[in-house]
Amino acid sequence: MELGLPAAVVGGALIALLLGLFGGGGSVLATPLLLYVVGIHDPHVAIGTGAAAVAVNAGANLAAQARSGQVKWPCAISFAAAGLAGSLAGAALAQTVDGQALLGAFAVAMLAVGAAMLRQPRRAGNAEVRLEMAVTLKLVPAGLAVGFAAGFFGIGGGFLIVPGLMAATGMTLASASASSLLSVLVFGIATASTYALAGRVDGPALLAMIAGGAIGVAIARPLAPRLAKHVLLARRLFAAMVIITALYVAWKAFGSLIA
Repeated sequence: MELGLPAAVVGGALIALLLGLFGGGGSVLATPLLLYVVGIHDPHVAIGTGAAAVAVNAGANLAAQARSGQVKWPCAISFAAAGLAGSLAGAALAQTVDGQALLGAFAVAMLAVGAAMLRQPRRAGNAEVRLEMAVTLKLVPAGLAVGFAAGFFGIGGGFLIVPGLMAATGMTLASASASSLLSVLVFGIATASTYALAGRVDGPALLAMIAGGAIGVAIARPLAPRLAKHVLLARRLFAAMVIITALYVAWKAFGSLIA
């Protein structure tokens, strides 16, 4: 069922809301939304457009989180800078892959996102973490690997960035979720730019998702504190939605490949 640009507005709001609440995960819904609801038929165009929309929404959420003081800028910048090269390489490689085969791989990535979000996140951590050499040596390779995955699949990568930041630095979940938005922004810009240069970004759909994203950011700001007591349940419900969507994408993609 193709609903066009109004669905892109609603989808942009949903993705921005999820980014604001969880720091990641929502971007994996962008490509299926654009393909199966909005009506974009080229998987590469859907990925490029979704990456651009996610980048804008992440930037808006990052501005809001920066005012709260949760972003650990030195760690966030190191992770994002390392991942930039990876995201450019991943996006370039993805454009050489058949569209339906890419969607099949994307479905597997979505299943990984859903499984990761089913686990209870670690909440303890150091709220005063500092960027030291030992931390940098962990951040750089992690950022490079996550950036490549984000670029290849056209996703923000927040579901990988958050645990990566926590493992490398020992920061709290709240700080990791806020700090991850810088990488989501950088990886999204890198991926979208690569696709845009190839003419694979749909302008009207992108603008519709950006408009919806402004709504999602506004909703996330007051909702996040209220969700704190029920965040695990919310994550698991969202994870179930991601897994169901992944199975649908896999069915469509592998069906097309077999046909």
